[in-house]
Amino acid sequence: LADAPTLELPTDHPRPAELTFHGAHQSLTLPRKLSGALSELSQREGATLYMVLLAAFKVLLQRYTGQEDLVVGSPIANRTRSELEDLIGFFVNNLVMRTDMSGNPSFRELLSRVREGALGAYDHQELPFEGLVEELQVERDLSRNPLFQVTFALQNAPGTVREFSGLLVSPFSAGFETTRFDLEVHVWEAEEALRVDFIYSTDLFDAGTIQRMLGHYARLLEEVVADPQRRLSQLPLLSEAERAQVVSGWNEGASYEKGACLHARFEAQVERTPDAVAVVCDGDRLSYAELNRRANRVAHRLRALGVVPDQLVGLRLERSVGLVVGILGVLKSGGAYLPLDPATPKERMAFMLADSGVELVVTETGLAAEFEDLAVTSVLMDAPLPVDEANPEPVSTADDLAYVIYTSGSTGTPKGALITHANVTRLFAATEAWFGFEQRDVWTLFHSCAFDFSVWELWGALLHGGRLVVVPYLVSRAPEAFRALLVSEGVTVLNQTPSAFRQLMAADQSQTPADFALRYVIFGGEALDLQSLRPWLARYGDEGPRLINMYGITETTVHVTYRPIRRADLDARRGSVIGRPLPDLQVYLLDTHGEPAPIGVPGELYVGGAGVARGYLNRPELTAARFVADPFSGEAGARLYRSGDRARRLANGELEFLGRLDDQVKLRGHRIELGEVEAALGRQPAVREAVVLVREDAPGDQRLVGYVVAEQGSDESDDALTAQLR
Repeated sequence: LADAPTLELPTDHPRPAELTFHGAHQSLTLPRKLSGALSELSQREGATLYMVLLAAFKVLLQRYTGQEDLVVGSPIANRTRSELEDLIGFFVNNLVMRTDMSGNPSFRELLSRVREGALGAYDHQELPFEGLVEELQVERDLSRNPLFQVTFALQNAPGTVREFSGLLVSPFSAGFETTRFDLEVHVWEAEEALRVDFIYSTDLFDAGTIQRMLGHYARLLEEVVADPQRRLSQLPLLSEAERAQVVSGWNEGASYEKGACLHARFEAQVERTPDAVAVVCDGDRLSYAELNRRANRVAHRLRALGVVPDQLVGLRLERSVGLVVGILGVLKSGGAYLPLDPATPKERMAFMLADSGVELVVTETGLAAEFEDLAVTSVLMDAPLPVDEANPEPVSTADDLAYVIYTSGSTGTPKGALITHANVTRLFAATEAWFGFEQRDVWTLFHSCAFDFSVWELWGALLHGGRLVVVPYLVSRAPEAFRALLVSEGVTVLNQTPSAFRQLMAADQSQTPADFALRYVIFGGEALDLQSLRPWLARYGDEGPRLINMYGITETTVHVTYRPIRRADLDARRGSVIGRPLPDLQVYLLDTHGEPAPIGVPGELYVGGAGVARGYLNRPELTAARFVADPFSGEAGARLYRSGDRARRLANGELEFLGRLDDQVKLRGHRIELGEVEAALGRQPAVREAVVLVREDAPGDQRLVGYVVAEQGSDESDDALTAQLR
């Protein structure tokens, strides 16, 4: 039992610091035919019925938790001597049954492992459980039972009622209103059938969850009897109706016309509202017509330099109205833009330019020196441009690239996601019914153009005739100044990462309530803790701006799900609820073998539909690994994106985000592969070993921290290493 793991069953409610022992129970009687078949199976395999039932239960636990090292407790009568049979007293002891589930064995092989473990436990059944806990020096935790949190027992004591002269005797159930464990399972042998009781902690589980779990256990027993030679991954948990529900019941499958490219739709908006203000920044203001004319001049220069559809053009510009001009100019030329944020270190920028094969970069005089030793041609926004201000002849289609955004790579190599015009335009068609964006809306361009949240901000404003307020970099880092900007500009649509919004909330709480014009506050980029919104909702309530949580991925075009948030959500004991998928996207939660996870059970989140990117730039092997064939679609060539995120589906169909399957983290909206930072540290001559993690020493204050083991004899300082990492 060395290093015995804790069983992490998915619960409906967060585990309290101290369990109350409040419990309830549900029962299921197995058909006599199935009960008999289980007894026959145990006899054929040289095992007891208890061992067969326990092995099947461990399959259930493995499928619910994903763990391959499982520990379950089991009570035993502990009357191993004949002289104890008639002695009054409580001799029951608890045994600890540990089973290795690894390697995807057949059920028959698993039964052999369970049998071996049980026999070993029986050999030591007289060792008191309390003595075992003391010997192992188990760390005590008031929220959990030591060593095991789930128990399993086969109750086979005689259940017949004795008759007495002149006395009528009948069984009486005392009920189950308490439990010492997360879950107790008791299987009763009675009248040639088996009854299964699940007694559960109501601190942790809802009745519906236990009912489903009982059904899944019964289904596993049926499948085990039918073919014990099948591997564990081949034993289905779900009924046909359940499978249909989790696969397609909450995926609408809507579709929207691809239509025109982004810049063509913008040009149509220019025709409708030429004099409306399109973009403002630090006192500069451009109307739709003027923005269009300036973008056209950039486009004609790029077209003259030979830009064609799907060609990438670098974009390194400070936050200003010129940034919006540059993006539009690249798209109008027929090309796609590669954002190179000025905050990006030159070395990383050089890698992206070389990896993407970019030959042209739209920039400005103040940044042009960065490209002098790189094999690229700079197109200066603040230099004389062609005088032609007419819309260039269109050459792109909706299936051509609009942009490539590089994301962090687990091997230390970033990768560029290929996003088309059609990926973006359908995003606004799919969300139109929820938001109803219009000309009176004022948006902020708060985020870097190298972060895909900016795509939503930019086109949310320009495709609907709204006004885009480009937030200067220093203002974006000063919550008080940003709050004042929201009020002075009358911003109606605010998009924020939860960490950025926490800073805005803190600035807001220190002042009198603001007269915001906000209609929506839309969260994205990282997990949202609903409880963190309590100060805002206490101040502005449900009558203030609508709060919307939208989970998203760069590779599936900004947003995947939608979930409105109201004050009542704070009372529900939930994690980061991300809602339901957009109508034209499909979300599946699959286990490690690609099978749909039951309701309430974590799985890896896969996304299909019209938002899925082409793949990764110049990375065919990685594209094949992450963009996989869609087994649930009847459409030829349909693909799913493997997100690497863990989530589960709640009973009402909503999705709850649970974190990552790997070491990737989200920090202040940035998607960071810890392995990439570790690789960068490891390349330093002074470093022998390195590990990187996220620390949160104070609530809400997360930091990326690296630990290094220096090479022998090295005297490199921490400051020097930090400078090299930058």
